[in-house]
Amino acid sequence: MKPEPPHILLPNKELLDEAVYQLHQGHKIKLQAKGNSMYPFIANGRDAVIVQKNTRIRTGDIVLAQSEEGRFVLHRIYRIRDNQLTLMGDGNLQAQENSRKELVYGTVTEIIRNGRSIDCTSPTERCKAWIWRKLLPFRRYLLAACRIINPIHNP
Repeated sequence: MKPEPPHILLPNKELLDEAVYQLHQGHKIKLQAKGNSMYPFIANGRDAVIVQKNTRIRTGDIVLAQSEEGRFVLHRIYRIRDNQLTLMGDGNLQAQENSRKELVYGTVTEIIRNGRSIDCTSPTERCKAWIWRKLLPFRRYLLAACRIINPIHNP
């Protein structure tokens, strides 16, 4: 069995600068989920994600991107118009970020949950994301139910 590499804590800015560099070098990176903007698909402290550079992005992809305001986000693409992207976390009710294609540094290909890998590119996962997007008007109630059934724990 291969030993786990040591865990290093870095300020977000340094971590994300290094993550972008590694993605540009063609490496996959693993990031621990922080925050609940992607809940229920990705939860704070529970899940990790595998991100890799991807030249083809499409609506429904979860991407590591920089907003036009300069903030790094790991959110889902909700709309693509020419070079402009609208990003939104699955746990958000209204908040959206604007970005551009060249500010997308990588795409989440896997979610690691309890040692198990979930393939974000599978038809099942893409279908779940599509349904979740269409349920946006009801998301407030669905998120409340999710939080009752599976409370969010903030480590």
